[in-house]
Amino acid sequence: MLQLFGMLAAIGLTALCWGMYGPVLHFGREDMHSPLRPFVCVGIAYFVIAVVVPLLLLLKGEKGAWTMKGLIWSLLAGAAGALGALGVILALHFGGRPIYVMPLVFGGAPVINTLLTAVMNRGFGQLKPPFLAGLLLVITGAVTVLVFKPQTAPAPVAATALSEVATPADPPQRSVEQKAERLVAVLLSIALAMVSWGSYGPVLHRGQAGMQGSRLRPLICIGVSYFLIAVLVPLALLVPLGDTGQWNSTGIFWSLGAGALGALGALGTILAFTLGGKPFTVMPVVFGCAPVINTLTTLALHETPASSLSPFFLAGMLIVAVGAATVLAFGPRGHAPAAPT
Repeated sequence: MLQLFGMLAAIGLTALCWGMYGPVLHFGREDMHSPLRPFVCVGIAYFVIAVVVPLLLLLKGEKGAWTMKGLIWSLLAGAAGALGALGVILALHFGGRPIYVMPLVFGGAPVINTLLTAVMNRGFGQLKPPFLAGLLLVITGAVTVLVFKPQTAPAPVAATALSEVATPADPPQRSVEQKAERLVAVLLSIALAMVSWGSYGPVLHRGQAGMQGSRLRPLICIGVSYFLIAVLVPLALLVPLGDTGQWNSTGIFWSLGAGALGALGALGTILAFTLGGKPFTVMPVVFGCAPVINTLTTLALHETPASSLSPFFLAGMLIVAVGAATVLAFGPRGHAPAAPT
């Protein structure tokens, strides 16, 4: 029973941290006016929390061992997490709002998670009608969230920019095309985050199993992947991509905070697996609770007033949560272990 409560606490830690991740990261991106600079800060926070600290703790010893299989799978899990973070940043950069970007990501990620877990464990025969109904609920809820997302008044700067776009040299038709292009960019970015984070749980679980149940070693690999993808690559691309943002203390603070939340969420996932959780059960619960926490965090930070939330939007959130819970309840559990001889 104590192990069960520990696993639920670890799942709660991950859901809380990842639910707050989007709104906090949004503040960092807005302050630095750049999609790459906040990503660098996220990678730095991951490096400190997921590499430096675990390496110091590992000096005292821990069960498990470094293995090539565990190393590869854990590095891939870190890469999936970093690409998911990049997808979120790009979605926000192209005009997406965290109040609906994150629910969509967390609505689709459990579907990817469950399907990938079934592929990796050859469990497609266990996908029963109630489980498929849960997947349908998740997709329906995500679409509802997108259609009835809160509408906020455009900022004066945005209005000025729009008036500049609709000039005789650049007719209104071009403005419509730009909006369509940005919408496609937002959706593709959301898809990148959805697929990446949906793959995160099964891949990380296999990496931890490959390291014989170690908690610190997979976390270190995740931090290394984040450092390579979220720090070195963006720094190298700042000049070639003509990034016009700026470093400032407020943006750095919010972005480092987002990275810290992401790293603590990764730790929570590893702890949940250590305490007996499986991707089939851990990740749908996380992805079901995180959108609710995301919305509450956004409202608490005055991102969107509560009066702007339509009943249909709230219904979409509820449908996503119910769908995730159904996936959790009726998801395949894998094959039973062979009886001991």
